[in-house]
Amino acid sequence: NMITGTSQADCAVLIVAAGTGEFEAGISKNGQTREHALLAFTLGVKQLIVGVNKMDSTEPPYSEARLEEIKKEVSSYIKKIGYNPAAVAFVPIYGWNGDNMLEVSEKMPWFKGWAVERKEGKADGKCLIEALDAILPPSRPTDKALRLPLQDVYKIGGIGTVPVGRVETGLLKPGMVVVFAPANITTEVKSVEMHHEALTEAVPGDNVGFNVKNVSVKELRRGFVAGDTKNNPPKGAA
Repeated sequence: NMITGTSQADCAVLIVAAGTGEFEAGISKNGQTREHALLAFTLGVKQLIVGVNKMDSTEPPYSEARLEEIKKEVSSYIKKIGYNPAAVAFVPIYGWNGDNMLEVSEKMPWFKGWAVERKEGKADGKCLIEALDAILPPSRPTDKALRLPLQDVYKIGGIGTVPVGRVETGLLKPGMVVVFAPANITTEVKSVEMHHEALTEAVPGDNVGFNVKNVSVKELRRGFVAGDTKNNPPKGAA
């Protein structure tokens, strides 16, 4: 699930625990902090935010020195992976209490805010929500032909076969006749849903489930790519 979800994300928020021993465990050779940062980069998530959580459990609580220590250590590691630390916001937070999540915390008066530099320009702010708002939206190629790699295929009672995946390029609409490569199965899309809501069209970046006619679950599998039969459908390489 970590990999499935991450492969579709535009930005990752890496949560690092600031507590004594907790951070060290995460950043150790087989720790989750390292593993998740590496997975995110490997799966093509090029934007990163680091939330330094549980700032209440540092020694002393809400320690600026601890934040700087973690920032230095994590920056060094993510740089090795391929991220540019200058473009990564480090935000000290205490999630349980909401400190520096949506509003500035009074517990960390020393924190003057985060700032990032990237070729598209600079950004700065105080809270985690502002770091999320500063993410650069990737281009959504709606003008290209439909490509939708399947992530899974479900059989839903009363509905039928429902492939799911993220639209990478083009548009997916109900009524469209799609072809699944490489099996070359052609069928009509009955409906398209995202988060249990029907869509009139799905655009790149949308994670959708779509109901198809007269195709059994056994015929489709993860990795197949759906395209529009009328507009440059996916085909084998020559």
